[in-house]
Amino acid sequence: MEKLTQQEEEAMIAIWKTGEGTIKSFMEAMSETIPYTTLASTVKNLEKKGYVQSRPIGNFFIYSPAVTEETYKQKFMGNVVRDYFENSYKELVSFFVEKNKISADELKEIIGLIEGKK
Repeated sequence: MEKLTQQEEEAMIAIWKTGEGTIKSFMEAMSETIPYTTLASTVKNLEKKGYVQSRPIGNFFIYSPAVTEETYKQKFMGNVVRDYFENSYKELVSFFVEKNKISADELKEIIGLIEGKK
């Protein structure tokens, strides 16, 4: 599985939100407006990379995700943790704490999630 560019990730987020649809429906699901032709080209690239599948309906295509959001997150979050945080999720959390990107309440919530799994 190949890492996506930022533009491809944004398109995939819209595709995952929509589930199945046309380029136009993905444009409506995106937070930023990009030209139709740019998104169409990006979706075609995603199809070539195996992230999206399509089927023709009349004069247009219906696209759907070929890779789940969960699968993508697992693959690439694991790489981030391995490559930047010495393969330690503790180091990852510590980084966010030091940068004031996570609050004490959020940490308590995470601890509650962990304890709930025991």
